[in-house]
Amino acid sequence: MFIITGGAGFIGSNLVRGLNSRGVCDILVVDNLHNGVKFRNLVDCGISDYLDKATFLEKLTSGEFNDLAIDAIFHQGACSATTEWDGRYMMENNYEYSKILLNFCIDHDIPFIYASSAAVYGAGTVFKEDPAHESPLNVYGYSKYRFDQYLRERFLKIKSQVVGLRYFNVYGPHEAHKESMASVAFHLNNQILQSGKLRLFQGCDGYGDGEQRRDFIFVGDVVDVNLWFFDHPQLSGIFNLGTGRSQPFNDVANAVINHHGQGQIEYIPFPDHLKGCYQSFTEANLDTLRTAGYTQSFKSVEEGVGEYMKWLNRE
Repeated sequence: MFIITGGAGFIGSNLVRGLNSRGVCDILVVDNLHNGVKFRNLVDCGISDYLDKATFLEKLTSGEFNDLAIDAIFHQGACSATTEWDGRYMMENNYEYSKILLNFCIDHDIPFIYASSAAVYGAGTVFKEDPAHESPLNVYGYSKYRFDQYLRERFLKIKSQVVGLRYFNVYGPHEAHKESMASVAFHLNNQILQSGKLRLFQGCDGYGDGEQRRDFIFVGDVVDVNLWFFDHPQLSGIFNLGTGRSQPFNDVANAVINHHGQGQIEYIPFPDHLKGCYQSFTEANLDTLRTAGYTQSFKSVEEGVGEYMKWLNRE
């Protein structure tokens, strides 16, 4: 049995599909359906059961999972809102929850593959898995940073597989429920359908209009890396998961325009509430991932957004 926390969410539900494509349906999805629209992400998935996060934690801590044959836990569940400033909630939901799952997996020799985040790097320009380059700008990034640190302090004593994947800007199918936190590609597609105009931020931090650069990675590539690590249980560590190349937001907008054959970019003032807590540049250093043996290429913005637009606008 596989357990996927956040399994009704964006990356989690795509991971369910990735396992389904291998013929695996013995999957326990754990999530919180307070946002009930997420159920749609699971309708076409093959799973064995669903548990609410709170019920799952009760059963886990009471010992009900101790004797089950668990192939791996893919821990994707978290509050990923970079604009959420309730630190008490964020640390309980992201940090304490992760510690419980990690220690359960260590005690029962179960592979544990979890979602970290490029948010740990903050405004830095070096994106390498090293504490010297890590300085988060928001409490979400801190919750991910703190768990990575918790793991690092214990790595030498851990015998089972533990893999942390620092996701950069992930986009692709099944993210609509994320609303304001959905990818820029998703929002630009909605905007072009509504008005024919695509809104990007004016320049900031030394970048021109729409020229802020991010490492945008297609969700299918993210799923492939998760499953690759499961296939290589001898590997543990914290790894960046991006494409290794940054591209400007203008490239995303132009990929959306190219799909629709029309559209105009409009640049809007940079929001005051994001000043000082916004990453204007990200680019994953993939040396650690490549050294581990992962050789597959990643889709460019033009390739990935083009594929995503076909999915979003399918008839």
